[in-house]
Amino acid sequence: MFIINLTYRQPLEAVNQYLGEHGQFLDRHYRAGRFIFSGRKVPRTGGIILAKAASREELEGILKEDPFHQQGLAEYDITEFHITKFDERFACFMDN
Repeated sequence: MFIINLTYRQPLEAVNQYLGEHGQFLDRHYRAGRFIFSGRKVPRTGGIILAKAASREELEGILKEDPFHQQGLAEYDITEFHITKFDERFACFMDN
């Protein structure tokens, strides 16, 4: 499992121009079962994504598809972690 911490590198005006395309990117990976949740930071300096991927390399490839990455709008800090405890309501996201 991975936590992706996006930090905007450009003003919000530039980021806002690509929100629709970024949303389509997110939707594609939600449908594929890779993204579990995402949202804006408060204050709005970037965002957070919780993702499930086979490897860090796979995730880095996925993030290169993000319009925010392609346009140089955000940088990505990736933290990998192994789940040792979870609320049973999240069991559907665990490896079998």
